[in-house]
Amino acid sequence: MEGKEGKKAVHAYISGRVQGVFYRASTYEKARELGLQGWVRNLPDGRVELFCQGPPEQVDRLLEWCKVGPPAARVDEIQATTHKPIEEYTSFEVRY
Repeated sequence: MEGKEGKKAVHAYISGRVQGVFYRASTYEKARELGLQGWVRNLPDGRVELFCQGPPEQVDRLLEWCKVGPPAARVDEIQATTHKPIEEYTSFEVRY
């Protein structure tokens, strides 16, 4: 779903071996490199949760990257849904 200014927003849950392998930090770096806004965080159940928005092609590039992640990660599944962009996000952050 594209919103204001042609932005796309995605909320995703990534499962597999994605905690303790620099997945969250690497996702942060990749999202910043792509100029995206939003956040990433670890969940108590072992998954990583991600919300990102920006130009549709950049959001798609981040999701493609998320399918593999950093070298030590093993991604089993990504559940992603498209959302309306949220105006309050102006950068990308790691949430704790």
